[in-house]
Amino acid sequence: MTHNKDWLFGKTLDELQLLVNELGLPRFTAGQIANWLYQKNISSIDEMSNLSKKARLLLSENHQFGLRSFSNVQSSSDGTKKYLFHTASGHFIESAYIPEEKRNTLCVSSQAGCKMRCLFCMTGKQGLQANLSAGEILNQVKSLPEADTLSNLVYMGMGEPLDNVEAVLGSLEILTSPWGYGWSPKRITVSTIGIIPAMKQFIESSQCHLAVSLHTPFEAERRMLMPVSHKYSAKAVVETIKSYDFGRQRRISFEYIVFNGLNDTPKHIKELCRLLDGLKCRINLIRFHPIPNTPLEATNENRLQEFKEALNSKGITTTIRASRGQDIDAACGLLSTKEMQGDKASLLEK
Repeated sequence: MTHNKDWLFGKTLDELQLLVNELGLPRFTAGQIANWLYQKNISSIDEMSNLSKKARLLLSENHQFGLRSFSNVQSSSDGTKKYLFHTASGHFIESAYIPEEKRNTLCVSSQAGCKMRCLFCMTGKQGLQANLSAGEILNQVKSLPEADTLSNLVYMGMGEPLDNVEAVLGSLEILTSPWGYGWSPKRITVSTIGIIPAMKQFIESSQCHLAVSLHTPFEAERRMLMPVSHKYSAKAVVETIKSYDFGRQRRISFEYIVFNGLNDTPKHIKELCRLLDGLKCRINLIRFHPIPNTPLEATNENRLQEFKEALNSKGITTTIRASRGQDIDAACGLLSTKEMQGDKASLLEK
């Protein structure tokens, strides 16, 4: 049975080099395998035609190519598509394809579930089920029917990317290396709630853009919304970012879901300006899409626009993220949660 074999897809060049060394294969074989994995449209080891038959047999003994097709898709009237993948470990993850006039973005997951328990997030209600491997992260790109049309990638799907930092960094290395997909780091954004040690590792190891979930500048409110703030405060996260030189090409942004009566007041604008003073960054305001069993409500459209204009007038570049896929399970984690509940119901019926 091949499904228990280790995936080749998702291994970095260094990892492939270790593998070919273990198998006693020539050193150049690692580069050949990487070329087949990431630059050719194949799906099996047998198709790696410039490898010797012996090399292919040795690889096949304990490895498979990897890749799994999506198991379900929801399509919105605005063109957004939400893909559901069933992982090798038996969990469900989502990725969202978002086409726009000048770009096509894919939002990928880095974990099945999440342990951060953010009040506004459906994925957090699942708890952490599993970390995805680099291959399972990249599989969401490779197995996408629209893969060849993608212009941007955001790590903003299910899970906290920097709670799975090694796999995320491995996937970024493959995406941006000339032996991999050769993407510019400027096409990729990694989101985090601010796990400082892993955030430092990401900043120092990658040139991809950084997005930080902020949602309020006040610590008590942030701890209520995001329990991880008890360990990593907004002030500590921002001060850490300020200690690095990001240069001109690398973007720092802060994600800010706007909730009615909670974080949309003039005092929040004033405190945001104080907290982010001296940092070249932007704020992305996000409309809240309701999820079951939460007391949070979206702010009204007039207040959202006023909030944006006030921040811009203070010199902080602020935009409102367009809402997409509202006629499907738009909120992160909704589709996979429904699938999980369906699985449980099926088991109970048996």
